[in-house]
Amino acid sequence: MAPAVPLAGLVLLASLALGLGVTFPGCDYPAHLWCSSPEITVACQAESRCANLSHPVAAPVELSLFYESLCPACREFLVKQLFTTWLLLPTEVLNITLVPYGNAKEKNISGKWHFECQHGPEECLGNMIQTCLMHTAQNFSTYFPVIFCLESGSSATKNLEACLQVYAPQLDGHRIASCVRGDMGATLMHRNAQLTQALDPPHQFVPWVVINGKHTDELQAQAEASLLRLICQLYQGEKPEACRTPKAPKPLSHCRR
Repeated sequence: MAPAVPLAGLVLLASLALGLGVTFPGCDYPAHLWCSSPEITVACQAESRCANLSHPVAAPVELSLFYESLCPACREFLVKQLFTTWLLLPTEVLNITLVPYGNAKEKNISGKWHFECQHGPEECLGNMIQTCLMHTAQNFSTYFPVIFCLESGSSATKNLEACLQVYAPQLDGHRIASCVRGDMGATLMHRNAQLTQALDPPHQFVPWVVINGKHTDELQAQAEASLLRLICQLYQGEKPEACRTPKAPKPLSHCRR
């Protein structure tokens, strides 16, 4: 079966074939295939004729952030680097997964999961609020601005209603609260614990950045120095406007285990 070509391209190529009937050395393809791949386009010298046809989109850069809701370095990275990078780049360039757990510990007591967090019970609550928010909203573009609001504000646990009113008024705060108080919140946090414990290499601090399934000291350092620059370098598609002049903020400290 011949590769599919957009309708507009077929119309263009049909008119070229009927009107010109031109062939080129090294081009053994019929006119309707000239724009089906970059190699054929070059061989048939059809670059100008195929310029307006759709091109395959490169895969987005996959970034996972393992963090804690009250860790100062995590809050700084999420607010100043990750959120701003996400705002500046088109959605097809960067795909983000957030895992709020970090250096916490879990215990199963009488069949129920209990958590102890590095910065105390308030952090455990903050982690669970964000986890239940993500579970309730599902859509990243809906919940990430709310998480940004929580992490950039005076309290990561007391401003949920206010942040929802500003960034996601369509979400039900009572539903999120029910998740936090009920078994679902503990189940979701246990999943975050499993994801964190499965890291290879094991995390030594947070924020812990995994990019395209890998964590290295070099990737971590580059992400902390300028996440925007790093994503722009890694993205294999056409570079968006924001990639032209990325700036490098100062390095971060960490919340070590």
